[in-house]
Amino acid sequence: MTRDLQYRADISSLVGEFYRRAFADPLIGRIFTDVAKMDLDHHMPIMCDFWETVLFNAGLYRRNALQVHLALNARHPLRPEHFERWLQLWVGTVDEHFSGEKAELAKLQAERIAGSISRRMQGRSGSEFETIRLREPADAP
Repeated sequence: MTRDLQYRADISSLVGEFYRRAFADPLIGRIFTDVAKMDLDHHMPIMCDFWETVLFNAGLYRRNALQVHLALNARHPLRPEHFERWLQLWVGTVDEHFSGEKAELAKLQAERIAGSISRRMQGRSGSEFETIRLREPADAP
């Protein structure tokens, strides 16, 4: 039986397991290890701050996640399938280890974040509502 995310230790466990899977993944692993050359010991506290802020409004993350991804995209194009795989790994890791309101929020927010950053990498709006258009006003009689 799994329990919900409650503490930073839970986030650290989740993020650590996610990155172990992501680094080994045939589609996105190389982006983390060879392109970004990510130092996991350095990156873990940053990502824990990020997720603690997202899930618990901790106010610890003060960086610009989009800028990091834009810089990475300049070195290696980040395509929609990369974000889809990232999301699959994240959701699978959450589902395997946690369940409850915060676990569901972690999956929902990851979906929103992946979608927004993916759209921005394609030069589009980050909004999932970018295709909504205002109706032309009806001609007045």
